[in-house]
Amino acid sequence: MAVFGAGTFFGRFRARKGDAARVRDEFWPKMKAVAAKIPFAEDAVAAYYCTLDRETPLRVRGTLLAALAYFVMPLDLLPDIMPALGFTDDAAVLMAALQMISAHIKPEHRQAARTALSDLKTEKK
Repeated sequence: MAVFGAGTFFGRFRARKGDAARVRDEFWPKMKAVAAKIPFAEDAVAAYYCTLDRETPLRVRGTLLAALAYFVMPLDLLPDIMPALGFTDDAAVLMAALQMISAHIKPEHRQAARTALSDLKTEKK
């Protein structure tokens, strides 16, 4: 049985009304605050750029928006302020979504993510 199969919790990502606006408004402020603390920052930013790509199918965008909306929500299963554990649920949700749609994350999304994260590091200095 696949861990991330269609019948599991992670196989049921659906964007809800307002997810796109929430991600658009809250993604970069959250990323600026936590990018240095989370090992999955590049994946999250690449997923963000994938949602902006018009060539990305709507179902893929919806899956990614749902996962990114979970990431930006201030309260979730494990609050982000908990040391060491706070982002594990966010990472699990995002990684499950990325596994489901990995073929749609293009090299240009990853390069844009690396550039954006590099810019964030430069901005903080």
